[in-house]
Amino acid sequence: MLEVSNLECVRGDRRLFAGMNFSVQPGELLHVHGPNGSGKTSLLRMLCGLAAPAEGEIRWNGESIRSLREDYCKEMTYFGHLAGIKEELTALENLRVAVQLAGGDSAEDGLLDALDRMGLAGREDLPAKVLSQGQKRRVALARLLLCPTRLWILDEPFTALDVTAVKMVQQLLSEHLHNGGMVVLTTHQEVDIPAGTVRRIHLN
Repeated sequence: MLEVSNLECVRGDRRLFAGMNFSVQPGELLHVHGPNGSGKTSLLRMLCGLAAPAEGEIRWNGESIRSLREDYCKEMTYFGHLAGIKEELTALENLRVAVQLAGGDSAEDGLLDALDRMGLAGREDLPAKVLSQGQKRRVALARLLLCPTRLWILDEPFTALDVTAVKMVQQLLSEHLHNGGMVVLTTHQEVDIPAGTVRRIHLN
């Protein structure tokens, strides 16, 4: 379980939010929404341990993520604004590197199956520089199929995706929740997840 207690975020001389409290249980998705500049990405970076809050604490299964460090990272996958794709590598090579770094299963059959499910069959050996922005996002999102983490923290995962790809990712999220996973995400789109519990937090 992920717990946030009395969290405060300050950027420069501006307080983005304060006194934030929530928890995310197995099978739950937390949709963080709000206008640009309200602190959505800052919140997600705090939940990942990439940024420190001005006040408050973030706990994973009752322990501070600061003290858990690498043990927490092994339980969590973060997907940020940037896809993290190397232009000179192929789709298959990019996915293999990402999965290996995350400690997932990088067997080639599994990599190819993941790319196929994300609608990239036939493009596995193309360099990323010739792929569209949406296809690059699909390559990056394919690692969710291969990294056995319980908590997914996703910042605008639907950016640059067409309607078909959005539906695929929503189904992937639904399966993760059905299996007891947890998701925290930001998106300006409505979230249509057939499984699990969806809760929302609005940042002003």
